[in-house]
Amino acid sequence: MKIEDSQKAVDNWIKEHGVRYFNELTNMAQLTEEVGEVARIISRRYGEQSEKESDKDKDLGEELADVMFVVLCLANQTGVNLQEAFDKKLDLKTKRDHDRHHNNKKLK
Repeated sequence: MKIEDSQKAVDNWIKEHGVRYFNELTNMAQLTEEVGEVARIISRRYGEQSEKESDKDKDLGEELADVMFVVLCLANQTGVNLQEAFDKKLDLKTKRDHDRHHNNKKLK
């Protein structure tokens, strides 16, 4: 699914199942909360913190999808076309970072 299709799917879901979008500040707080849940899984599963028994069933993919959902909500309600923005960013990073990363001795 393309990002623009994902934005439409989220907008349709809000219209069919939600009452309305939460306001932008609430969604920003929601995004922070969801990113925190991703960070908790990463730090305990892949980092140096020990994983609590209660965290072992947490699904990283589900938490990343929660992050995506809120990002798509924010894009929709602020008029951002994420497909265009992502394509532009990928092009910029490709031009700017290709040689930089290939010449980075730390990555070899």
